[in-house]
Amino acid sequence: MVSEISYGNWLTHGSQVEEAAALACVRAALDEGITTFDTADVYAATRAEEVLGRALQGQRREGLEIFTKVYWPTGPGPNDRGLSRKHLLESINGSLRRLKTDYVDLYQAHRYDTETPLEETMQAFADIVRQGKALYIGVSEWTAEQIRAGVTLAKQLGIQLVSSQPQYSMLWRVIEGKVVPTSQELGVGQIVWSPIAMGVLTGKYKPGQKPPEGSRATDEKGGSRFIQRFMTDEVLTRVQQLKPVADGVGLSMAQLAVAWVLQNPNVSSAIIGASRPEQVKENVKAAGVKLSADVMKRIDEILGPVVEKDPEKTRQQAPDRRP
Repeated sequence: MVSEISYGNWLTHGSQVEEAAALACVRAALDEGITTFDTADVYAATRAEEVLGRALQGQRREGLEIFTKVYWPTGPGPNDRGLSRKHLLESINGSLRRLKTDYVDLYQAHRYDTETPLEETMQAFADIVRQGKALYIGVSEWTAEQIRAGVTLAKQLGIQLVSSQPQYSMLWRVIEGKVVPTSQELGVGQIVWSPIAMGVLTGKYKPGQKPPEGSRATDEKGGSRFIQRFMTDEVLTRVQQLKPVADGVGLSMAQLAVAWVLQNPNVSSAIIGASRPEQVKENVKAAGVKLSADVMKRIDEILGPVVEKDPEKTRQQAPDRRP
């Protein structure tokens, strides 16, 4: 069981905001009933795990679900990346040390490793679970075929592969064609990232205008390169047309975006990030919201031509070789 809204610290803790602000955001998340916290060893070059570990000190461990991920480089060597047995067994120890915990609830393969046999990866995950260092395993940005192969091996090894963590939003729907149907069949839930399309669906970016100072689109440390695909006048013009829809259901545009992903029955949780506690408090209001069929249809009518649905984009977002 996870909270419908998860708190993630990809672009904030250890890089984009100071530690005091990061701690305030975590406290706000806890105050709002969020129990699920997602991070990764690569975020802010491992500093994000350290900040989250300090922020959660003193909390009842059994009342939290702490997730982290492994794959991207965390050092200069050829074995400081990927999903080899060596890297997985070393990385879990580093993550636990930084997070100041004896175990993580979910340990996720941050991408698919084309250079390591899947059998080796899944056996290492199984050993980590049996050592009590992780309770469950998951994946991030794996294709439907890769998820099916992973679940098959996990079952053979007697462990539970329970989750997929893909990008998903009103604008980025590439998982709907293959990943979601396969996951539903296999009993795998989606923990989706970037439900607000990296801030684009808040409406703060206006067509024909420069991005606001201090926004993600202007911050190289804050993921400016990731947001560029959405920063066209056509996309931004159509996003502005969502404002009356949000007003009509009593939500902010950000809340509407988060509520929208939660309408998908295969979505277990939506990950939100924050640089200010107020953002956490606002976005959690999307939990429990039910959008009518008419509202969902109107959103599709507005965004239709600019929505990305190609299921092959999942494969294209993952490296062909280890970085």
